[in-house]
Amino acid sequence: MKTKHQFFFICCALIGILIAPWSYVDAAPPSIHTNAVGASLVDVESGRVLYSEKGDTPMRIASLTKIMTAIIAIEQGDLGSMVKVSKNAFGKEGSSIYLKLGEEMRLHDMLYGLMMRSGNDAATAIAEHIGGSVDGFVYLMNEKAQMLGMDHSHFTNPSGLDEGEGHRSSPNDMAKLTAYALKNSVFSDIVSTKLKKVPNPNETWDYSWLNKNKMLSMFEGADGVKTGYTKLAKRCLVSSATRDGQQLVVVTLNDGDDWADHARLLQYGFAHFPLQTLVKKGDAIEGTPWVASRTFKYPLAEGEYASLSHKVTSVDPLTTEYRLAERGSLQILLKNKLIQTIPIYDKTNPLLAVPEKATFSFQPSSPYKETILTKYGYICRMLVQGLFNLSGSQWAD
Repeated sequence: MKTKHQFFFICCALIGILIAPWSYVDAAPPSIHTNAVGASLVDVESGRVLYSEKGDTPMRIASLTKIMTAIIAIEQGDLGSMVKVSKNAFGKEGSSIYLKLGEEMRLHDMLYGLMMRSGNDAATAIAEHIGGSVDGFVYLMNEKAQMLGMDHSHFTNPSGLDEGEGHRSSPNDMAKLTAYALKNSVFSDIVSTKLKKVPNPNETWDYSWLNKNKMLSMFEGADGVKTGYTKLAKRCLVSSATRDGQQLVVVTLNDGDDWADHARLLQYGFAHFPLQTLVKKGDAIEGTPWVASRTFKYPLAEGEYASLSHKVTSVDPLTTEYRLAERGSLQILLKNKLIQTIPIYDKTNPLLAVPEKATFSFQPSSPYKETILTKYGYICRMLVQGLFNLSGSQWAD
């Protein structure tokens, strides 16, 4: 009898261990998996990482590189200037918009060819136009990456071609870059365009470019951004979508089923991490005579609102900030971890009347936790991919 009782209690204990992860009191979002080697899902407004798989691991990114190429050209170039196609750009291998040697095209138009058709010839021509040379432009790319805090990235060319070693970025870094770029209206207009016609100086007909990004037609609210492929990088994709005022970005690297994975990840983000307004510009700060200097929105999973807290610190009256009517700062914390700091003002501060501009921030978070099952699933996927992967082009799309 004693043996039977011992067996019964051992079985109960084992059952308890097995069901414990599924009955955790904190209402965490359900787990989600992809076919990607690396992936990231972020909220554009706040920069919060909602899901990450090998998020900080540097990998090949193929033509996702052109997101960096485009935003640098937009920020540092004259969009009305004429870009001349050099011998180096003409006939560049891989995907192309078939520019002619010596042809000139307006920078703004060429950017559509870069992002919609992934033209490697356009990438090279733009790099030489903005940077003086490809090497000069690559310097700008790495400077920008450093400025954005892309600590796991290094660029060696403007197209993403597998030229030498060292051209890498991580899923989280690419999500960070894309979230930043999407806050630029020129960039967001280009990557959301499905069909673009551009004057062709060599023919009687115009260039007509159809966007390679199928997500624009496959997913409701999709509004960007870039496809990529090389033989070594495999299929890479960055997509974005906006619903109910919330914009999300998904990055997958080396994913054989990227369209489906992106749709599931975007749906997952919208369903489980809705964007919520935590503070509005001009809101009174409890316990003080001051008000918030700007609005702050943040995506929260079910049950996380109760884990929010805040702290108020004051500014020294002898400082310049105080003379400009800044009275302190409001620190907002989630589960005792700082997620945002907002200056607080006197109600009479004239800056309160200035329209708010989009800001850029990136605040990693990891609600998803890998289990033994997902680890084995990942290993199995890699074995299958290694056995059945078909040889493909080495060129960036």
